[in-house]
Amino acid sequence: MAALNVGGLGEYLREQRRTAQLSLRQLADAAGVSNPYLSQIERGLRKPSAEILQQLARALRISAETLYVQAGMLDERERDEVETRAAILADPSINERQKQALLQIYESFRKENGVGAEGP
Repeated sequence: MAALNVGGLGEYLREQRRTAQLSLRQLADAAGVSNPYLSQIERGLRKPSAEILQQLARALRISAETLYVQAGMLDERERDEVETRAAILADPSINERQKQALLQIYESFRKENGVGAEGP
């Protein structure tokens, strides 16, 4: 796992905030964090927790996993796996038993292709 990339995360957050046409104060309010704390994150002075990143992602309407990757908490491969699992679990058109079966098949294919917990 990579080291935390706080500066890159701050730049990315600022870019996402501006794209969403939100002021610093608006995003801080929407995410439930203080304005000064969000400012420090954007300037690379603070390392937010996964929970804070999740709140920011929700307020920006982006994937929390994307912010985890930007922060160095998750690598791209891990993000893809997490998003795939989340998509299966969130699908309302299939029942719980079917979701578990799909996850088992998905995991067996990953192992067959040499991509397991130990990586490729």
